[in-house]
Amino acid sequence: MADGWPALPFAEWSATCDTIHAHTQVLGKLGAELAPPEPQLQHSALRLTARGWETLPLPAPDGSGAVGVALDLHAHEAVIAHSDGRAQRIALTPDRPVGAVTREVLEAVRGLAGRVEIDPTPQEVPWTAPLDEDDEHATYDPGQVSTYLAAATQAALVLAAFRAPYRGRSTPVNAWWGSFDLAVNLFSGLPADPPSDDFIMRNAMDSQEVAVGWWPGDTRYGKAAFYAYAHPAPEGFADATLSAGRWDAQLGEYVLDWDDVIAADDPRAFALEFARSAFRHACLVCGWSPELAASAEGTPPPVV
Repeated sequence: MADGWPALPFAEWSATCDTIHAHTQVLGKLGAELAPPEPQLQHSALRLTARGWETLPLPAPDGSGAVGVALDLHAHEAVIAHSDGRAQRIALTPDRPVGAVTREVLEAVRGLAGRVEIDPTPQEVPWTAPLDEDDEHATYDPGQVSTYLAAATQAALVLAAFRAPYRGRSTPVNAWWGSFDLAVNLFSGLPADPPSDDFIMRNAMDSQEVAVGWWPGDTRYGKAAFYAYAHPAPEGFADATLSAGRWDAQLGEYVLDWDDVIAADDPRAFALEFARSAFRHACLVCGWSPELAASAEGTPPPVV
């Protein structure tokens, strides 16, 4: 294991993972409710910072300025801050139920910034308890949280380096609260037919794109891993032999397991090559502009 690249065995920390995931859903739903709508639902995305998961500054419902909500995974607190300097902090541990934390977070937002309501129904998860009534998810191991944040930080830095030189439209490294992953999306500039009439799919998948991301493991794939997919994916997309990673037919994505990354002599370079090789292949089979595709590897180089 390389220094700063910790192992993250999902089976050992899945209970804590689910608790953090549920907390992020509250932040994401506040963003979706308060932020001006953007294409591909970008307004609802969160960010991974040096301290944890955070919203962008959100318009205060009462017009008083901006409000932001963060999960400080070092202090193990939810932090609700107003642009005028006021702030409230809510403890996440020892083992506080998601429902109790959710109610306190929403009360704090209302006290600092005005009335706001969210749909407390959790999304893209196997459980159904409303976030403000969820007493099931309470496990919060600070050591496991610190390990997760260290791993997620390294993954986010890889994704940021991958997207940095690209000259087409792209997203920052988004932290997605539904699927609890980090991802960057690189767009060709052409539209695409959404794969279904589902609200999220209809809005998030209406442009031709290649996505590269990382998740810490879940019940669908019980390992931390990088992943890559193209939308729409043409015939032959699954046929590549990449320099790192493999095709997973069940997921319909290329994956590179975290265990393989941290075992590499240079984990960052190994993960970055996975992202670049998946993107090269996707651009080739999807018929993207060669000049646009080449820009993701720094041709032409960024202006410095």
